[in-house]
Amino acid sequence: MKKTALFILGALLSGTALAGADHYVRKDGNHVQHLKISQQKGETNVLVDVDFEPGANETNAKSCSAEISGEATVVSATELTLKKQARGEAHYCELKIHLSQEKAVIEETEDCIKYFAGGICRFDSEGKALNKIQ
Repeated sequence: MKKTALFILGALLSGTALAGADHYVRKDGNHVQHLKISQQKGETNVLVDVDFEPGANETNAKSCSAEISGEATVVSATELTLKKQARGEAHYCELKIHLSQEKAVIEETEDCIKYFAGGICRFDSEGKALNKIQ
């Protein structure tokens, strides 16, 4: 019984040790973007969430939050692609994530704005970098 319990505990701990996650954040005024890249069992998963509050120059805009996640395709050591289909639609949001040592830049397709984010929310980092959290 003790051997089985130790084996299960060891298996759980080793699985946790193999799972890693990198977090990147960008704060631009009232706009906050967060990117989480996790790797587990040979899969690369991405989660991008945004929280936008209207700034002084964004009149008539409303606050918004959006999130997209899923398994990403590893294009190269410095590029990931997340492609997600809109529920009940034939449209896809595609995010291209460009990575460097300490930064990430996100590009989005037009369908991301129409079917996933909306308002002033954007997954696109507008050419600005999200900084890696240590």
